[in-house]
Amino acid sequence: MAEDGADSGGSPAPERLVRPPSFAIRTAERAFLLHYRRDWRRLCRAEQIPPDGDWRVWLLMGGRGSGKTRAGAEWVQQLAGGARPGLRIALVAETLGDAREVMIDGVSGICRIAWKNRPEFEASRRRLVWPNGTVAQIFSSEDPESLRGPQFDYAWCDELGKWKHGQETWDMLQFALRLGSDPRALVTTTPRPVPVLKALMADPGTVTQRIRTSDNAANLAPGFLDAMAGRYGGTRLGRQELDGEMIEDRDDALWSRSAIEALKLRDAGPLGRIVVAVDPPSGGSRDSCCGIIVAGLDRTGRGVVLADCSVEGASPAGWAGAVVKAYRRYDADRIVAEVNQGGDMVQAVLKGIDAGLPVTAVRASRGKWLRAEPVAALYEQGRVVHAGSFPALEDQMCDFGPDGLSSGRSPDRLDALVWALTALMLEGGGEPRVRGI
Repeated sequence: MAEDGADSGGSPAPERLVRPPSFAIRTAERAFLLHYRRDWRRLCRAEQIPPDGDWRVWLLMGGRGSGKTRAGAEWVQQLAGGARPGLRIALVAETLGDAREVMIDGVSGICRIAWKNRPEFEASRRRLVWPNGTVAQIFSSEDPESLRGPQFDYAWCDELGKWKHGQETWDMLQFALRLGSDPRALVTTTPRPVPVLKALMADPGTVTQRIRTSDNAANLAPGFLDAMAGRYGGTRLGRQELDGEMIEDRDDALWSRSAIEALKLRDAGPLGRIVVAVDPPSGGSRDSCCGIIVAGLDRTGRGVVLADCSVEGASPAGWAGAVVKAYRRYDADRIVAEVNQGGDMVQAVLKGIDAGLPVTAVRASRGKWLRAEPVAALYEQGRVVHAGSFPALEDQMCDFGPDGLSSGRSPDRLDALVWALTALMLEGGGEPRVRGI
C-alpha cells in the first residue's frame, strides 16, 4: 500500500493548495462591497459635498429622489464623527413624523447610512446620541416655539419649502444657532416659491446648489425617469419637482403667493358657519386626489380657510372617511359635495358612514376658471384669509390659469376651495348654483 503523500507508483503527491472555506471568501467580499457602498467619498457627487468658503447656510435644492436627503444625513454624520465631540445639532422637518421617517430612519436617513460611529435614537426624548456625546434633537415646523430655549452648533432643515410655519420656525432656529465658532445650517428642499425660501436664496450668507433627479439615475428604479419625463417633462411641475428649479407664479394665474401670504392668520378667532367642501376624484388610481377643504365665516363675515384635509390615492370609503373626520373635527354645519363625477354615489358613500350627515350637492355647469374668478375676487378684496399655510393648495392656486394647471392634472384642492367659499359667501349670487339634498 502506498504511503500517505505518495501515489501508488511511488511518485511524490503534488503539493496541496490550502484554500479558505468558501463562506470565508463570501464574507470577505460582502464586507468589502458593503464598505465600498458605504464609503461616501466614492459615492457622492460634487453638488452633494459642502461648499468651500465662508457661508452660514448651505441651501441644497433638488428634485424628488435627487440625493439631497443622503447629502444631509452624511453631512450630519460627518460632523458627529469629527474632532470636536459633544456638538449640539438641530434636525428640523415639517412634522416630527417626517423628521423620524425621513431624516433618521428613512432609506437615506442618518441611522441607515451610519455604519460606524452609529448614534442611538432616544424616541422618548426625540434625539439622537452619538458615542462621543454629540446630540441631535428633532423639531417640527408645526411648533416654532419649541426652538425657543435650546441652542445649537449646527442644524439640518429638511423640506423648508413646505414647512407649516416656515418663517417663524426659521427665525426661531436662527436665534438658537449660537454655539461654537462657526454655527451653520444645511437646508435640503424641493424648491417652492415661498417667501422664506426666496429670502434665504437672496441672503449673501447663503450658498445655493441645485441637483436634478436625473443626476441620481443610478439609484432610482428602472423606468422611473422615463415615466416622469413622459408625464411631466417640460411642465412647471416637472421643472420644480424633477429639475429642482424655483418656479415663480404664473403671470396668468388668478392668485399670487405674495397676496396669499399677506392674508394669513395664526388665530382665526371664533367662527360662525363652517362647511367642509369635497371635490371627489374622477378615478381610483394612486395619483387621484380627493379635494377636501374646511372653511368658515368669522364675526365680520370674512371667509377663513381652516384646513386642507385632501387625501390622495384613497378608495371611496377612504376619502369619505376623511370627509366625515374633518366634519366632526371642525364641528362643521354642512358638507358641500360636487356630484358631477360621482352623481348619487357621492351622497351614498357619505351617508353610508353617517346617515345623519347634512350634505349639500353642487353641480358645475360652467368651467373651472369661470367658477374660480368670483372667489379670486373675494381674495383681492381682502374678504378671505388663511388660518395657516397650506402648501399643496396654494401651489394649485398660484399655478391655475385659463388652461388649468400647468401639469395638466385636475385642480382638486382648488375646486374644493371654490365650492366651500361659494357656499359660504356667494351662495345665491350665480354660478356655481347649490341645491340641497
